[in-house]
Amino acid sequence: MAQVIFAGIACEIALSLTLQNIEHLKRQIKSLDKVISRELKAIPQTLNTVKGLGDVSAAGIIAEIGNIKRFKNEASLAQYAGLTWTRYQSGDFDAEERRLTKSGDKYLRYYLVKAANSLRVHNEEYKAYYKTKYQEVQKHQHKRALVLTARKLVRLVFALLSKGQIYKGTVTI
Repeated sequence: MAQVIFAGIACEIALSLTLQNIEHLKRQIKSLDKVISRELKAIPQTLNTVKGLGDVSAAGIIAEIGNIKRFKNEASLAQYAGLTWTRYQSGDFDAEERRLTKSGDKYLRYYLVKAANSLRVHNEEYKAYYKTKYQEVQKHQHKRALVLTARKLVRLVFALLSKGQIYKGTVTI
């Protein structure tokens, strides 16, 4: 009987410590989000003008890209992010189903896809684009539409950062 009571107390202590750790981690995340937002305001950039693109995503994208001038065009930025598709062909045959290369900066790809997911919810232009791409195929609809939305975001990010413009919306890119 004593062993059962001791085991129960040990479980309660372990659970209590785990909950305290979770609360501590939540406070740290909130603190880091505030620091990121504050530091992002100090950097002259235009990504925060895009409705639906949060501070953490914008900071992550900017940090991973670095100097935008090192990219010749949006295609080279997309290739750097690993948002291009492999090409399967032989003679006149050109495969319809292609895989994402995934070679490139995995963190930039993560931030772009995460941002695209947010934009498809909060930005009408990106919501319509996502919906169109989603309905085009029957296989892997969400993943394909999300990656294509991220690729559209790459074009926007390249244009905004390279020209120093502010996003006005309803721009076909």
